[in-house]
Amino acid sequence: MTIPTRFDINPAPLAGLKTIIRKPFEDSRGSFARMFCARELAELGLSKPIVQINHSITRKRGAVRGLHFQYAPHAEAKIVSCLRGSVFDVAVDLRPDSPTFLKCHGTVLSAANRTAYCIPEGFAHGFQTLEEDAELLYLHTEYYEQPMEGALNVSDPRLGIAWPLPFSEISDRDRNHPFLTTGFAGVRL
Repeated sequence: MTIPTRFDINPAPLAGLKTIIRKPFEDSRGSFARMFCARELAELGLSKPIVQINHSITRKRGAVRGLHFQYAPHAEAKIVSCLRGSVFDVAVDLRPDSPTFLKCHGTVLSAANRTAYCIPEGFAHGFQTLEEDAELLYLHTEYYEQPMEGALNVSDPRLGIAWPLPFSEISDRDRNHPFLTTGFAGVRL
C-alpha cells in the first residue's frame, strides 16, 4: 500500500540544501499539517536522528539572528519552519569540498506558505524577520555545544547577502562576529 506523502521536497540552489512544503489536510474545521515524519522525509538524507527542538520568537520586524553553525563532531542538520509571521531565511555552505562553498541562498519561510528549510551539516544559518512576532521552530540532529559553535558576520561583504530590510535589531554578539578571512578553511565534517 502506498502512503500519500504530506510533503513536497525540492532542491535549492546550494548542494544538499532543500525546501520542504507541508501539504495540509483541510476541511470545514480548519487544517492539519504534519511537521515531521522520519519515514516521509527520508529522502532528505539526514544521517542522524532529531535530538533537539528549539523555538524562537523575534519581536521586531527587520531583526536579524545568525549566521550560526557548529563544528564537527557536533555539526548539525536543521529543519527550520516558520509558525507565525514570515522571515527571510539564509543558509551559507561552509563545506570546503562543496561546489557551492561560501555561496548563500535565502528564501521566505512563512506560516502562510508552509515552507521549511532543510539545512545540511556544514552550513551556517540565520534569518531576518519580515513581520513582527515571527515564530520559528528548529529541529536539530545534534545537541547544542557552546565550545563547538561558530558564526559568520551577517554583514560580511564576501557573502554579499541581500537582506530585504534595514536591520532594526541585532545582538551585539551577532554584530561583532568576524568577517571571513582569505584563510577561512570552512567546516570539515
